[in-house]
Amino acid sequence: MSRRTRLAGALLALAAMAASAAPPAVQALPEDWYPESVAIGPDGSFYVGSWRQGAVARLKPGLAPKAEVLVKPGANGLANGQGVLVDARHQALWVCSGNIGFTTVPQTPSALKRYDLATGAPRASYAMPDAGYCNDLAQDARGNIYVTDSLHPRVLRFTPGAAALTVWKEDPALAGPGPYKGLNGIAIDSGRNVYVSLVAAASYLLRIDLGTDGRAGGVSRIEAPRVMKNVDAIRAWKPGRLVLFESNAFGDGPYGGQVTVARVDGAKLALQTVVAGLNDPSSGAVLGDRVYFIESKYPLLTQRKDGDAAVPLGVPFDIQSHALPSD
Repeated sequence: MSRRTRLAGALLALAAMAASAAPPAVQALPEDWYPESVAIGPDGSFYVGSWRQGAVARLKPGLAPKAEVLVKPGANGLANGQGVLVDARHQALWVCSGNIGFTTVPQTPSALKRYDLATGAPRASYAMPDAGYCNDLAQDARGNIYVTDSLHPRVLRFTPGAAALTVWKEDPALAGPGPYKGLNGIAIDSGRNVYVSLVAAASYLLRIDLGTDGRAGGVSRIEAPRVMKNVDAIRAWKPGRLVLFESNAFGDGPYGGQVTVARVDGAKLALQTVVAGLNDPSSGAVLGDRVYFIESKYPLLTQRKDGDAAVPLGVPFDIQSHALPSD
């Protein structure tokens, strides 16, 4: 065997190893999962909560694209699985539990739930103050967890070792119209700014200054050039860049959702659509130069008229991915 042949063989082997380590372009979730949120662990594992089953699935990297149910349905009182966050430092998996209904498990008051990251075993549950609604999560460099409340214009915070959630920032400027007057998605950009979105469709995001002492500063509007289609989740990509998951939850038709890259320029947003024509893309995550996203297909649940018998069975769900723009 020549040196050139051996070199070619080695390069092919390395390419095969890299391909096996990278997540597949499409990864299957359990049937009838109706996912709401996605998080990625430091080892590349995906964690996907179920709004319908009150559970969390895990997809490990480098393996066949088949999910395992890590948090069992209804464990620790989990009902509508909302925001999911991986806290590797404390080996914790945090999940917002909602109480809207349409679940296969019993309904419980909305709360922040903690599970063991490795086993999915329940560890703790923290009630939402004033009957609030736990929607989405973000974490700062100190390990504090920030929680959006969809029923109140406020962001709550959980400090490591604390016994309860506390109000971090409450302000009329964080209020929106409609029955859910509070907040939806949340992200922390470069450790200095907290970005949140309203539950309602709006032409702006809201920015809360995050002080070096951890205190909340003022609230400002970051204006977009159009009305965004219900920004269900926000992910910080790189400094001054956010990825928005516009679910189109209250729009007409099931395929109006899209994934959008937002460039923050002072008090303005520049928007670039990455993927369009999606069926309720309520969340996703960024890994390297790709965005991974879900389609929640909620109208199959929320628009039924004849009870559970009218909900279709065997509905497929997956995680898809798309390259992010290079600039």
